[in-house]
Amino acid sequence: MHADLRDERPGDADAIGALVTAAFAIAPYADVNEAAIVARLCDAGALTLSIVAMQRDAIVGHVAVSPVTVGEETTGWYGLAPLSVAPEQQRAGIGAALVRAVLERLDEIGARGSVLIGDPAYYARFGFAADPALTWRDAPAGIVQGIALRGSPPRGEIAYHSSFG
Repeated sequence: MHADLRDERPGDADAIGALVTAAFAIAPYADVNEAAIVARLCDAGALTLSIVAMQRDAIVGHVAVSPVTVGEETTGWYGLAPLSVAPEQQRAGIGAALVRAVLERLDEIGARGSVLIGDPAYYARFGFAADPALTWRDAPAGIVQGIALRGSPPRGEIAYHSSFG
């Protein structure tokens, strides 16, 4: 089903929080803090991008993007997290549309690239790849992924905004 994408607007926060909570309630790897992470990123002014997917007048998808440090690289890298789609709308292309929109927007602003923690089978289609030289805490190497939009692939330890805890 088609969804229209737009930037988050004032007044969207409650609907985004409810969506993120519902989306991650069914995810076996979630830590149930994802909605709080989005709220803290917003409160801190740390969101580079906050894009929603709309169907009729309802928010059915959301993606947050914030600056990260990768190893010694302190500028130009962005973390894509979290990506949320309403449970009843999953596997309908909404998440894919949000990821593509993020990559397009990051390219437009001259970003070096993006990193994420997620399912390699899903994110590989967008060009994300795991690399043992890219790490985050004690996460398994296969789920720590990056994509370079300019220059070399990311290497080193990822440091997300303090909102991630």
